[in-house]
Amino acid sequence: MITFTPLSGSSRSSTTTPLSYLLQIDDVRILIDCGSPDWSPEPSPFDKSATENEDQPPAYAEYTETLQKLAPTIDLVLLSHGDLAHSGLYPWAYSRWGLKAPAYSTLPVQAMGRIAVTEDVEGHRDEEEFGEAPTEPQPNDTVDGEQPREPSGSPPPVRDIHGKCIATVIEVQDAFDSLNTLRYSQPTHLQGKCQGLTITPFNAGHTLGGAIWKIRSPSSGTIVYAVNMNHMRERHLDGTVLIRQAAGGIFEPLARPDLFITDADRSPVITSRRKDRDAALIDTITSTLSSRSSLLLPCDSSTRILELLVLLDQHWNYSRLRYPICLLSRTGREMLTFVRSMMEWLGGTISKEDVGEEGTNSRHNQGNKRRRDDDNEEDALGAFALRHLEFFPNPQTLLHTYSSKDPKLILAVPASLSHGPSRHLFSDFAAVPGNVVLLTSRGEAGTLGRALFEKWDISQRPEDRWDKGRIGSNIMMDSTIKLTMKRKVPLTGLELELHQRKEQAARDKEAAHQATLARNQRMLEADEDDSDSESDSDADDEDEVRQALEGDDMDTGADDIGQGERNKRKADKGMDGTDWMDGDEGLTKQLLSFDIYLKGNVSKATSFFKTTGQAQRFRMFPYVEKKRRVDDYGETIDVGMWLRKGKALEEEAESEDIKDYKRRALAEEDAKKAIREPPSKFVTNVIEVQVACRLLFVDMEGLNDGRAVKTIVPQVNPRKMIIVHASSAAADALIESCNNIRSMTKDIFTPGVGESVQIGQQTNSFSINISDELLASLKISHFEDNEIAYVRGLVSAHATSTIPTLEPISSSSMQVDPATPSQSLNPRMLGSRPQVPLPHSTMIGELKLTALKSRLASIGVQAELIGEGVLICGTSTTSSGGSVAVRKLAKGKIELEGNVSEVYYTVRREIYNLHALVAA
Repeated sequence: MITFTPLSGSSRSSTTTPLSYLLQIDDVRILIDCGSPDWSPEPSPFDKSATENEDQPPAYAEYTETLQKLAPTIDLVLLSHGDLAHSGLYPWAYSRWGLKAPAYSTLPVQAMGRIAVTEDVEGHRDEEEFGEAPTEPQPNDTVDGEQPREPSGSPPPVRDIHGKCIATVIEVQDAFDSLNTLRYSQPTHLQGKCQGLTITPFNAGHTLGGAIWKIRSPSSGTIVYAVNMNHMRERHLDGTVLIRQAAGGIFEPLARPDLFITDADRSPVITSRRKDRDAALIDTITSTLSSRSSLLLPCDSSTRILELLVLLDQHWNYSRLRYPICLLSRTGREMLTFVRSMMEWLGGTISKEDVGEEGTNSRHNQGNKRRRDDDNEEDALGAFALRHLEFFPNPQTLLHTYSSKDPKLILAVPASLSHGPSRHLFSDFAAVPGNVVLLTSRGEAGTLGRALFEKWDISQRPEDRWDKGRIGSNIMMDSTIKLTMKRKVPLTGLELELHQRKEQAARDKEAAHQATLARNQRMLEADEDDSDSESDSDADDEDEVRQALEGDDMDTGADDIGQGERNKRKADKGMDGTDWMDGDEGLTKQLLSFDIYLKGNVSKATSFFKTTGQAQRFRMFPYVEKKRRVDDYGETIDVGMWLRKGKALEEEAESEDIKDYKRRALAEEDAKKAIREPPSKFVTNVIEVQVACRLLFVDMEGLNDGRAVKTIVPQVNPRKMIIVHASSAAADALIESCNNIRSMTKDIFTPGVGESVQIGQQTNSFSINISDELLASLKISHFEDNEIAYVRGLVSAHATSTIPTLEPISSSSMQVDPATPSQSLNPRMLGSRPQVPLPHSTMIGELKLTALKSRLASIGVQAELIGEGVLICGTSTTSSGGSVAVRKLAKGKIELEGNVSEVYYTVRREIYNLHALVAA
């Protein structure tokens, strides 16, 4: 039984992102993708009638609440792409919601997902204040940068109706470190509760390391999950492996799955040619920079930005431009470091040109190879050397380096313009008339990026729309919009003074608390030593103490010591406690001193010598004896030593790239700790922006268009299909296209958010033994790697075994039922034979016309596929006579049509040989 439930990104909703789906195979629950929405939705600023209702929960509230409830019950997690739409919410669910199930992805998805989520959480935490790990709804009282607290047993509730799931940087690192990475076409047999399942990732295109997941279940068949694919070859990536353009067909391991889950978001779209899109992008950039104006190009932080960087760098090298390319991202350098360490995952046109592979017989390539060998390491990186690219962590650093009047190309994150550097830069950038805002993606619904795209799309003529295979033209914007800006500003004046006083009071309170705890601990340890000592040693110690005290009283030079002891006793009684707690100096004395006589440690043991009254003994010098703990077999095991040894072995097994990354991360963390951030506060302002720049959209998303989707899906030819990540119109367009193909399945489902689709039926499995006598009588047929036979017997239970046994039916049980017509009713005539029922036969297997064609060609029978599932075998001019048509019908039926001839019987015999014939 297969149950599929979209948590977000369904085919019948207005918002198609993020992507997250629950796939349940029997009793195994699989979470496929765990994307995060845009946490700062807003109405379109160009729509004056649109207003934001603050009392209404945001659109993502239902998705986060559902995933929070399901996270502890998940048994397996699969991530397909390393962007926010597919992996953005995984760190939060892993650290806060108990999503501790084994998770799998490719190595680039792990690295790019880490970069994308880190950039996103740092951008939000620079604009808003978020708590670390609240256990109950309460105002946030943590300091930014504080170490996260451990999550409690139950998941913390959302802080309010606008609660945003923004993890810390440490949580992001820990979550992606827990991922298990796989290579393409690497089957993995799962264990534990998922035992029996086999998962295999295949290249999906679109992003570096993007995966198509193939899930093989022994009870439910093959499931293929393929979303956000790209069949076209790009500069840095190869096309998806699902369709082989050279072979002209579908990749065999992914063909004919039992269930095919795919998206149809771009099924109504006709994408323009790649060279036209590249030319429009380059021409706009060149003309704008030549006119001494600048361009703002919003982009993502890890995936599609790579194609843009390679394209821009190649154009800069070819045209020898001197204008700067500025990347406004905190994680830009780290992202390129990862990409340069994963050259084996790259493809496209740079795989041979720029990674170092030589051409076949080109002397120019050989000269380039020699020059690369002589150059430094950066020159050997080829397309990802990016010598013209400059990195800036924030807009202030960019404006400090380049004036606002200098022409430049700025790539700023995020692409949605909902927060971060791109939004802050847009507020000042859009007011300059000559500047150009260049969009390369449509953006997520409810963001400023989507509002700008819709503004541009409405302004185009109907025949020049981007989804009609056209490029379109830029438009001049002339309007005033209101934007909500959030930022972090340092405290000054009275606010700074009050903050410093509050911090000082908190430090004093914490120090006093720690001192009290330390004093109480010493007292408890001294009391424990007293209870463990024997009475004889206590008596001896009492005598020694009394003798020492008497000697001190007789010694005239011990007046100062006695006075000091009396002062200590007064201190214990609290007579001079105020002096110890006044100011920092008194606090330091309290932390560094200890009492000679401890209050409350009065020994009640009696002495051997009789004295008038009971003498009191005070414990001198609070010394705690460290005792070695031993067990029944000797010294106890040092668990910490083994943990350190295991960590050392794991570090030795790690690759050099991961070690370098961890070293850099630790260095950056130490640097952040060394330079303490000044006290600051978060402010929110609503500003008016006079938009006077030009606006242009060029589609660089790198996804299949409608023509590719409608061609690939019928060739995959699944038995059942589920459409996700699409609008209602897009899903209907793909369904209509599939219905026009006769051999295509009609079991196509389009579930909405929270709507479950059940495929298959519940099956029960039982264990049974086959007796040796019955096994010897079976007629076994071979099919592929299996042995198949028809079994008819009687199930009997034995006292010596808990598993029933299937035995052959005895002759007595095969007697004719008296209720049925017998030989007495139909007397047998002289010379006739009794009627014997014919055996029933069953053919097991699946006929593939391509396999039949190859088999017939090996025995000299010509065959040709004419489409629509028909194979013509033989010709009318052959000596054997006539031709035969083999046609595949629905529900596993095969039809042979032709004259009775040698070709007919030959084709029928080969069809039988391709199946397992089981006779009853």
